[in-house]
Amino acid sequence: MARLPGWALPWLLLFWLLPAAEPVAVMSVDVGSESMKIAIVKPGVPMEIVLNKESRRKTPVAVSLKENERLFGDSALGMSIRTPRVAFRYFQDLLGKRIDNPHVALYRSRFPEHELVKDETRQTVIFKLSPTIQYSPEEMLGMVLNYSRGLAEEFAEQPIKDAVITVPAYFNQAERRAVLHAARMADLKVLQLINDNTAVALNYGVFRRKDINATAQVGCCGGESLLSIFHYNVLFWGQPFLVSVITPLFIRLLRFDRTLGGLEMELRLRDYLAKLFNEQHPSKDVRKNPRAMAKLLKEANRLKTVLSANADHVAQIEGLLDDIDFKAKVSRQEFEDLCSDLFKRVPGPVQQALSSAEMNMDGIDQVILVGGATRVPKVQEVLLKAVGKEELGKNINADEAAAMGAVYQAAALSKAFKVKPFIVRDAAVFPIQVEFTREVEEEDKSKSLKHNKRILFQRMAPYPQRKVITFNRYTDDFEFYVNYGDLTFLNQDDLRVFGSLNLTTVRLKGVGDSFKKHSDYESKGIKAHFNMDDSGVLSLDRVESVFETLVEDKLEEESTLTKLGNTISSLFGGGGPTPETGENLTDSVQEEEESLAETGKEEQGEKQDQKSSTADAGEEQEQEKQQSSGQAETASPKAESQRKEEGEKLEPQVNLFPCLRTETAKEEEPSKSSSDSTATKTEEEKIKVPKKQKLVHEITMELDVNDVPDLVEDELKSSMKKLQDLTIRDLEKQEREKSANSLESFIFETQDKLYQEEYQFVSTEEQREEISKKLNEASSWMEEEGYAAATKELKDKLSELKKLCRNLFFRVEERRKWPERLAALESLLNHSTIFLRGARMIPESDQIFTEVELSTLEKAINETTIWKNETLAEQNKLTPTEKPVLLSKDIEFKIAALDREVQYLLNKAKFAKPKPKREKNATKTDSGKNTTAAPETENTIPPTEGKQEDKPEDIDPAKEPPTAEKAAIDDKPGSDSGSKKEKAEAGGESRKNDEL
Repeated sequence: MARLPGWALPWLLLFWLLPAAEPVAVMSVDVGSESMKIAIVKPGVPMEIVLNKESRRKTPVAVSLKENERLFGDSALGMSIRTPRVAFRYFQDLLGKRIDNPHVALYRSRFPEHELVKDETRQTVIFKLSPTIQYSPEEMLGMVLNYSRGLAEEFAEQPIKDAVITVPAYFNQAERRAVLHAARMADLKVLQLINDNTAVALNYGVFRRKDINATAQVGCCGGESLLSIFHYNVLFWGQPFLVSVITPLFIRLLRFDRTLGGLEMELRLRDYLAKLFNEQHPSKDVRKNPRAMAKLLKEANRLKTVLSANADHVAQIEGLLDDIDFKAKVSRQEFEDLCSDLFKRVPGPVQQALSSAEMNMDGIDQVILVGGATRVPKVQEVLLKAVGKEELGKNINADEAAAMGAVYQAAALSKAFKVKPFIVRDAAVFPIQVEFTREVEEEDKSKSLKHNKRILFQRMAPYPQRKVITFNRYTDDFEFYVNYGDLTFLNQDDLRVFGSLNLTTVRLKGVGDSFKKHSDYESKGIKAHFNMDDSGVLSLDRVESVFETLVEDKLEEESTLTKLGNTISSLFGGGGPTPETGENLTDSVQEEEESLAETGKEEQGEKQDQKSSTADAGEEQEQEKQQSSGQAETASPKAESQRKEEGEKLEPQVNLFPCLRTETAKEEEPSKSSSDSTATKTEEEKIKVPKKQKLVHEITMELDVNDVPDLVEDELKSSMKKLQDLTIRDLEKQEREKSANSLESFIFETQDKLYQEEYQFVSTEEQREEISKKLNEASSWMEEEGYAAATKELKDKLSELKKLCRNLFFRVEERRKWPERLAALESLLNHSTIFLRGARMIPESDQIFTEVELSTLEKAINETTIWKNETLAEQNKLTPTEKPVLLSKDIEFKIAALDREVQYLLNKAKFAKPKPKREKNATKTDSGKNTTAAPETENTIPPTEGKQEDKPEDIDPAKEPPTAEKAAIDDKPGSDSGSKKEKAEAGGESRKNDEL
């Protein structure tokens, strides 16, 4: 047995260790207030909107939860009219909210049919359907995300795991964490939570790169009064009427109005329609009927859309209440009067954003509308007047722009796709600060507590970003607080909806032990490392106690093997030995911080942005260090030299090829003997100054979340299992419904077939009665017991009926196939016979087929003809109700066998080369007889005429003396030259024939 070479073994092992190919498609979900849009990217399909089961490009965000039925999208929307209590919409407003939040009370007033109860553990909201069934808003959103993934996987025809989800830019930390929890319940890997206004700006910039210069400012205005200003300076006015200002792609400023949007307009229109109905029917009160109010809300949504294009329209609902039809004419002016106070609030975010950004509309190149509510004519009119532009930008798809921008970001973050780099730097809308209390000594030497605040992330600070806060005055365990900063830019209503301003309480343990353990070291403070990731979620990575000491730099003699090992490790391990854990870490915290910040920025793909952001982070970090220490301490030259020394330590330069030296090294190398250089090195080692070394001690931390407690791991697993059980139940239900439908349709179709002529022709009366009896029994069983039967029982019943009818269906199917199959066989026999006859008529000199090949074809034709005639004769003897002996599969087999023989000969004829033809040579007169040239001349290749002319005459070989006959022939005029020419032509022709 052959053995594998030694070099092949590692590659073979690597092949087996490689993981199985994973799906590479990614998706984005733009979860709006009313509907969601899903987009995917997969190999061969760049950025495509997913169609739902109704072939629509957007799907309503609605979930219907009955006892054993769960519906989504349009089906759930229909259920909201029939059974409003089990249909849930607009639950995104309850994410990350405590039960006492004003938004919860507003939701109750808008949808009184839902029962909201308090979660005793987290103090949040729970939808209660029954004493045993209840769901949190996170679980509701998880169901929607899982449903969206199902649609995307069906559209992409492959599994999908990675996703980018859009969220409103005004979502705070609790709300963003709630979305991440919902995605985890749906078993989705979230690549990033991207702000919807940022996704719109990304979509705008990606497809309009050539139209955007370095100073372009774009403003985006949307449906819940959200204004974003982006730098390519264009203004986006989008839902939720939020305004923000951005730079390629940097968020510069953002303003919003959470309660201003399309839903509020629809609710006012619904209440107006209810008022009109009550006026038409004074004895009725439609407001007390949840089903009637749900119908009015649906009609208000349709009416709002129609009034955007028409001056007036008739609202009509059949059987609104107690079988009473409702019909009323509503004009656009009436609608605008109902929402007049809402329209007055539209310019507010625009003016606030421009004021805070210290710019005016002259600096805005374009104002672009985003979101469904911006289609209301009055909104556009008020906004156009506020911005003072000639027109508003409508050159992007207001519904799909966010989903398309988000899926582009998903492709950029995925390792499976390569896209053009586009910098995306979002901004933290709400500032975050660190607060702590420490003892200070007053002038009278008395001690008092002083409360300190240090800004961690300023308002509109770009993220992703890492920050470090240093505490220099603590030598024992202590605690500090992470809270929101100055939120005075929010009005009182927004502040009440915002929730708790306190984020986290951090308790540090082990600080005193670290100081006792390293009492002979100089403390450099307690450093807390914070990270705001791509999703805008803040986390505390670690807390360390950093110490510093002076160590002598001892140079040990290294062996050749050690040097070689260090060289190889520098290639694969980063240039140095692996640092030990815990207190033996010697890396500089400052250097580590900067490298981490750079890593986060490298993901965006722009070096220039990395340098500027790193510089900003370094300056703010030094500022925070000075403020937190409480001393007038500045970066001394000594610290600078220390930083340089540490930098040199962290970046050792290893010469991988000592025999190769650069020109610079040659110029700087002193021209001394080897003994002199050795002496100089020894003297330098003696006068070397001790270097500073940093030790890092990990500090244990305990976190208490103060705004909205996170779901613990057990609660998350419980919610995941709950949703998985619902999904399994839905799949089982779909499978059972499919089996029941198949059984029912088979019964009806077969009962109808028994009366068709072709089925009666091949069956007896007794056979049909037996089948009909079984079908009637199955139909009765379906009506009485089938509704509660299990899936397996339904499948078994269907299999039993199919087995009973199998022979009948087989005979009918065979008779349907006979005409076509027999006609094809007869045609092939005729053509094959004609082909064989023609092949045998080819002359023997030109024949390209052998006798064996022609005999084989003739045998196949004869055998097929005999089989056909005998089988038909045997079949004609049988009655139509008996099992046929002439089978369509046998006919197909005979056709294939005969066609294979014919095709073989046809292919041979197609590629065969014609045989060379023998042409008669010039004749010669010999004793009065015509004699042809000798056959040997055909294989003779005479010299060309040119070569004959080049030869001198005196070099011709000696010729035999001519005889009397030859002399007589030669004496004839022209005989010599004529014979030479004929021989040359004959020789040339024979050479051509040989070559052919």
